[in-house]
Amino acid sequence: MSFELSQTPTLEAVATGDDEHLKQDMQARVAKATLQAEAIPEVASAMEGSRNAAAHLARLRGAERALHQIAKDSREKLEEAGQAAIDALVESAALAAKPDWKKALDASVIETHIRYAGRAIERLAEHTIPLAQIAGLREEAHSLEAQARALEAIAQERAEKVLGQIRAAVSDEMVLPVDMSKASPERCSPAPRI
Repeated sequence: MSFELSQTPTLEAVATGDDEHLKQDMQARVAKATLQAEAIPEVASAMEGSRNAAAHLARLRGAERALHQIAKDSREKLEEAGQAAIDALVESAALAAKPDWKKALDASVIETHIRYAGRAIERLAEHTIPLAQIAGLREEAHSLEAQARALEAIAQERAEKVLGQIRAAVSDEMVLPVDMSKASPERCSPAPRI
Protein backbone atom coordinates (compact mmCIF):
# COMPACT_ATOMS: atom_id res chain seq x y z
CA MET A 1 0.00 0.00 0.00
CA SER A 2 1.50 3.28 -1.10
CA PHE A 3 0.87 6.26 1.12
CA GLU A 4 1.70 9.94 0.50
CA LEU A 5 1.06 11.95 3.67
CA SER A 6 0.81 15.35 2.01
CA GLN A 7 -1.93 14.15 -0.36
CA THR A 8 -3.99 12.06 2.07
CA PRO A 9 -6.96 13.43 4.03
CA THR A 10 -6.67 13.31 7.78
CA LEU A 11 -7.18 10.05 9.61
CA GLU A 12 -7.81 10.42 13.31
CA ALA A 13 -7.40 7.49 15.67
CA VAL A 14 -7.52 8.41 19.33
CA ALA A 15 -6.57 6.05 22.12
CA THR A 16 -7.50 8.36 24.97
CA GLY A 17 -10.41 10.63 25.68
CA ASP A 18 -8.24 13.13 27.59
CA ASP A 19 -7.88 16.08 25.20
CA GLU A 20 -5.28 17.80 27.39
CA HIS A 21 -3.09 14.69 27.37
CA LEU A 22 -3.47 14.44 23.59
CA LYS A 23 -2.55 18.11 23.20
CA GLN A 24 0.57 17.71 25.34
CA ASP A 25 1.56 14.55 23.48
CA MET A 26 1.16 16.25 20.09
CA GLN A 27 3.12 19.30 21.26
CA ALA A 28 5.92 17.06 22.48
CA ARG A 29 5.98 15.18 19.17
CA VAL A 30 6.03 18.42 17.19
CA ALA A 31 8.84 19.82 19.38
CA LYS A 32 10.83 16.60 18.93
CA ALA A 33 10.29 16.64 15.16
CA THR A 34 11.28 20.31 15.00
CA LEU A 35 14.52 19.62 16.87
CA GLN A 36 15.15 16.63 14.62
CA ALA A 37 14.56 18.80 11.52
CA GLU A 38 16.83 21.58 12.81
CA ALA A 39 19.64 19.03 13.23
CA ILE A 40 19.62 18.26 9.49
CA PRO A 41 22.64 20.04 7.95
CA GLU A 42 20.66 21.63 5.08
CA VAL A 43 18.08 23.03 7.51
CA ALA A 44 20.74 24.22 9.97
CA SER A 45 22.58 25.97 7.15
CA ALA A 46 19.40 27.67 5.91
CA MET A 47 18.50 28.79 9.43
CA GLU A 48 22.01 30.16 9.94
CA GLY A 49 21.71 32.11 6.68
CA SER A 50 18.41 33.55 7.88
CA ARG A 51 19.91 34.55 11.24
CA ASN A 52 22.91 36.16 9.49
CA ALA A 53 20.64 38.17 7.18
CA ALA A 54 18.56 39.35 10.15
CA ALA A 55 21.71 40.33 12.06
CA HIS A 56 23.02 42.26 9.02
CA LEU A 57 19.71 44.14 8.75
CA ALA A 58 19.81 44.94 12.47
CA ARG A 59 23.36 46.31 12.10
CA LEU A 60 22.25 48.51 9.19
CA ARG A 61 19.31 49.86 11.18
CA GLY A 62 21.67 50.54 14.09
CA ALA A 63 23.96 52.40 11.71
CA GLU A 64 21.03 54.47 10.49
CA ARG A 65 20.06 55.40 14.06
CA ALA A 66 23.69 56.28 14.87
CA LEU A 67 23.94 58.49 11.78
CA HIS A 68 20.73 60.28 12.74
CA GLN A 69 22.21 60.96 16.18
CA ILE A 70 25.48 62.17 14.65
CA ALA A 71 23.57 64.53 12.34
CA LYS A 72 21.50 65.85 15.25
CA ASP A 73 24.60 66.44 17.40
CA SER A 74 26.39 68.07 14.45
CA ARG A 75 23.47 70.45 13.84
CA GLU A 76 23.68 71.54 17.47
CA LYS A 77 27.46 72.05 17.14
CA LEU A 78 26.91 73.93 13.88
CA GLU A 79 24.54 76.33 15.60
CA GLU A 80 27.18 77.08 18.25
CA ALA A 81 30.05 77.24 15.73
CA GLY A 82 28.03 79.50 13.42
CA GLN A 83 27.31 81.91 16.22
CA ALA A 84 30.99 81.89 17.27
CA ALA A 85 32.11 82.51 13.66
CA ILE A 86 29.72 85.44 13.24
CA ASP A 87 30.79 86.90 16.60
CA ALA A 88 34.47 86.56 15.64
CA LEU A 89 33.91 88.27 12.27
CA VAL A 90 31.93 91.10 13.86
CA GLU A 91 34.59 91.61 16.52
CA SER A 92 37.48 91.63 14.04
CA ALA A 93 35.59 94.05 11.77
CA ALA A 94 34.87 96.32 14.75
CA LEU A 95 38.59 96.42 15.52
CA ALA A 96 39.39 97.04 11.84
CA ALA A 97 41.56 93.96 11.98
CA LYS A 98 42.02 91.14 9.55
CA PRO A 99 38.86 88.92 9.58
CA ASP A 100 39.08 85.75 11.70
CA TRP A 101 38.00 82.97 9.31
CA LYS A 102 39.17 80.11 11.53
CA LYS A 103 35.83 79.76 13.28
CA ALA A 104 33.99 80.01 9.96
CA LEU A 105 36.13 77.14 8.67
CA ASP A 106 35.16 75.10 11.73
CA ALA A 107 31.49 75.72 10.94
CA SER A 108 32.10 74.77 7.30
CA VAL A 109 33.67 71.46 8.35
CA ILE A 110 30.64 70.69 10.55
CA GLU A 111 28.31 71.50 7.63
CA THR A 112 30.24 69.04 5.48
CA HIS A 113 29.88 66.38 8.19
CA ILE A 114 26.12 66.96 8.28
CA ARG A 115 25.88 66.75 4.48
CA TYR A 116 27.79 63.44 4.35
CA ALA A 117 25.77 62.01 7.25
CA GLY A 118 22.62 62.93 5.32
CA ARG A 119 23.92 61.21 2.19
CA ALA A 120 24.78 58.10 4.21
CA ILE A 121 21.30 58.08 5.80
CA GLU A 122 19.74 58.49 2.36
CA ARG A 123 21.75 55.58 0.94
CA LEU A 124 20.82 53.39 3.90
CA ALA A 125 17.13 54.30 3.81
CA GLU A 126 16.65 54.15 0.04
CA HIS A 127 19.01 51.38 -1.04
CA THR A 128 20.99 49.40 1.51
CA ILE A 129 18.26 48.64 4.07
CA PRO A 130 15.60 47.70 1.47
CA LEU A 131 18.08 45.37 -0.26
CA ALA A 132 18.96 43.84 3.11
CA GLN A 133 15.25 43.40 3.88
CA ILE A 134 14.75 41.61 0.56
CA ALA A 135 17.76 39.39 1.22
CA GLY A 136 16.49 38.69 4.74
CA LEU A 137 13.05 37.72 3.47
CA ARG A 138 14.63 35.47 0.83
CA GLU A 139 16.81 33.78 3.45
CA GLU A 140 13.87 33.41 5.84
CA ALA A 141 11.74 31.87 3.09
CA HIS A 142 14.56 29.46 2.22
CA SER A 143 14.91 28.53 5.90
CA LEU A 144 11.17 27.96 6.35
CA GLU A 145 11.00 25.93 3.15
CA ALA A 146 13.90 23.73 4.28
CA GLN A 147 12.24 23.25 7.68
CA ALA A 148 8.91 22.42 6.06
CA ARG A 149 10.50 19.84 3.74
CA ALA A 150 12.33 18.25 6.65
CA LEU A 151 9.21 18.17 8.84
CA GLU A 152 7.18 16.70 5.99
CA ALA A 153 9.79 13.96 5.52
CA ILE A 154 9.76 13.23 9.26
CA ALA A 155 5.94 13.12 9.29
CA GLN A 156 5.91 10.88 6.22
CA GLU A 157 8.39 8.51 7.87
CA ARG A 158 6.27 8.40 11.03
CA ALA A 159 3.08 7.81 9.02
CA GLU A 160 4.73 4.94 7.14
CA LYS A 161 5.82 3.47 10.48
CA VAL A 162 2.29 3.73 11.91
CA LEU A 163 0.82 2.27 8.73
CA GLY A 164 3.28 -0.61 8.97
CA GLN A 165 2.21 -1.25 12.55
CA ILE A 166 -1.45 -1.26 11.46
CA ARG A 167 -0.61 -3.73 8.68
CA ALA A 168 1.23 -5.96 11.15
CA ALA A 169 -1.68 -5.86 13.62
CA VAL A 170 -4.29 -6.79 11.05
CA SER A 171 -4.27 -10.47 10.08
CA ASP A 172 -4.94 -11.78 6.58
CA GLU A 173 -8.43 -12.92 7.60
CA MET A 174 -9.53 -9.53 8.78
CA VAL A 175 -10.22 -6.60 6.50
CA LEU A 176 -9.94 -3.18 8.04
CA PRO A 177 -11.15 -0.54 5.61
CA VAL A 178 -9.99 2.96 6.37
CA ASP A 179 -11.87 5.60 4.41
CA MET A 180 -9.36 8.47 4.24
CA SER A 181 -11.80 10.73 2.37
CA LYS A 182 -14.07 11.28 5.37
CA ALA A 183 -13.04 13.62 8.15
CA SER A 184 -15.51 12.32 10.72
CA PRO A 185 -14.45 9.18 12.67
CA GLU A 186 -18.07 7.97 13.09
CA ARG A 187 -18.39 7.62 9.31
CA CYS A 188 -15.64 5.01 9.23
CA SER A 189 -17.05 1.61 10.06
CA PRO A 190 -15.44 -1.81 9.74
CA ALA A 191 -16.49 -3.94 6.79
CA PRO A 192 -18.73 -6.89 7.56
CA ARG A 193 -16.87 -10.19 7.93
CA ILE A 194 -17.62 -12.79 5.32
